[in-house]
Amino acid sequence: MSDTKILPATAEITAIIPPETRHEPGKTSLHDEVLSRLRDYIVEGNLSDGARIPERELCTQFGVSRTPLREALKVLASEGLVDLLPNRGARVRTLRDEDYRELFDLMGGLEALAGRLACESISAAQYAEIEALHHQMYGFYLRRDLHEYFRCNQEIHQKIVDAAGNRALAAMYATVAGQIRRLRYAANLDGKRDRWAEAVREHEAILDALRRRAGAELSDLLFKHLRNKRSAAREGFVD
Repeated sequence: MSDTKILPATAEITAIIPPETRHEPGKTSLHDEVLSRLRDYIVEGNLSDGARIPERELCTQFGVSRTPLREALKVLASEGLVDLLPNRGARVRTLRDEDYRELFDLMGGLEALAGRLACESISAAQYAEIEALHHQMYGFYLRRDLHEYFRCNQEIHQKIVDAAGNRALAAMYATVAGQIRRLRYAANLDGKRDRWAEAVREHEAILDALRRRAGAELSDLLFKHLRNKRSAAREGFVD
């Protein structure tokens, strides 16, 4: 049973960056680079639910020692993407069917509230930034670059939350977002209903409602957007 015992994920991670992570000002640190690459590797379905994290293989692939990789795993555990096993490394967190339903509905509720609040307080500069990201995202969609599309997509959702100006909401959003990041990515892989194209059309409507500061409308659109992602995630998820 010790093999399956999960260490609790901490809300705050204090990473001790070894000398090898030192970098010049203005450049991304090795710690941040490894964290980003490892997160993308897991989110994009390279490991199945419950799979052990192959630390040696990833160290070789990323060209790093185990120290920055393990620090990155601590951060991903705090995000809810992996589980840390006592003295046995880490594994991809497994979500049950009811977890899918509950987490997506919770995220839908949080984004619906964020949309309503954002319409009350968003500045012209904040809207312009979201609009620019939308156009970038659409370009990546046309090029079928799912990696960059998803990055822009998540930035848009995050910036709507930021525009809401509610710190308690932002904190809860960050907690849930990490747990379903893999599922949101996988939702775009549902070829049966071309969920990717459907999501782009939904984002057009979301941007339009935000432009008009139509809070109630945007709230409904965001909740439905997450509901549609929930149904597509199970179809597109790579086990």
